[in-house]
Amino acid sequence: MKIVIAPDSFKGSLSSEEVAKAIRDGILRAMPAAETVLIPMADGGEGTVDSLVQATHGHKISVPVRGPLQNEVMASYGVLGDGITCVIEMASASGLVLIPEEHRNPMLATTYGTGQLIRHALDHGYRSFILALGGSATNDGGSGMLQALGLRLLDADGREIGAGGQALSHLTQIDASKWDERIIHESQFTIASDVTNPFVGPQGASYVFGPQKGATPEMVEALDAALTNFADLMAAHTGIAVHHLPGAGAAGGLGGAFQAFFPASTKRGIDVVIEMTKLNEHLQDAELVITGEGQTDAQTASGKAPMGIAQAASKLGVPVIVLSGSVGQGTEKLYEYGMTSIHSIVNGPMTLQEAMSRTPELLTQKAEQVIRTFLAGRKKEV
Repeated sequence: MKIVIAPDSFKGSLSSEEVAKAIRDGILRAMPAAETVLIPMADGGEGTVDSLVQATHGHKISVPVRGPLQNEVMASYGVLGDGITCVIEMASASGLVLIPEEHRNPMLATTYGTGQLIRHALDHGYRSFILALGGSATNDGGSGMLQALGLRLLDADGREIGAGGQALSHLTQIDASKWDERIIHESQFTIASDVTNPFVGPQGASYVFGPQKGATPEMVEALDAALTNFADLMAAHTGIAVHHLPGAGAAGGLGGAFQAFFPASTKRGIDVVIEMTKLNEHLQDAELVITGEGQTDAQTASGKAPMGIAQAASKLGVPVIVLSGSVGQGTEKLYEYGMTSIHSIVNGPMTLQEAMSRTPELLTQKAEQVIRTFLAGRKKEV
């Protein structure tokens, strides 16, 4: 019996690879002869590089870059097993996890380090890119990234504006004389993102995502006005008005910068991972899929890994079991996407801290239980 194990990470507890191994241990307790195929997954956010590097037998490259608050951080990008394609998580260089909560300030945070990662990869001969946009600390419209790649953003006196979203309020002209032409003439970019929000406005980057990055209501208004100014100037320079384009608001407007200045296409994050890990090929002769995530609730339907996996498996008639740290409201809708059953791994009253510390044990135990139930059901069918 072939079982595909394709979970996302349990953030704060285990990587997707560690989750997959814990589930495999439980399966083999119940069914020692089972054929298990481990495919650690991600949905275009945190863990995407690790998932794709492992699945394709690639490697990672570490680079010192300018972090979101301009302190030096070590970031990394992945090179897939084809030796051609790079995977960059913008959060590695410009992510919210790099800033202590009390220091978060999207008025100042910059995507410059993300641009440095792209430039490093270009300098080392790579021309095919996958960009994962989840987990940003920024609201600078991608201006920092563009600056790192040679675009000059100038104020009324012809001086470079500073870093962060607030600096865009002083922007009056865009100078592309030093723009890295390798981007346009030699490269291709796939943007992995589930965000459909526009660049500006009530549903834009600043209003929807700014508060979780530390923005006060006053900051949100200032940031939206600054991004509007940037969008106006981008439209005048490139002919592309990103103001209301779906997805332009991803990663604090980084999505809009890609849409305006890069030869880029956008795909749902989980679809990119499914394609690159060749999940569909592994599903062809599978009899069961087990996936999982830290919390399963109504938000899972917005493009999280378990939903994408269930959709792929359901096309082939393969049942899908979901193991989650917790199960919230709205899960009844998820069965419409091909999920067969959804289970919390928590087996009794315990604190969140205890549950997180015991995640490997709880995953293994629950995997064993669901496999025993699955096998008992198959015996009855026979």
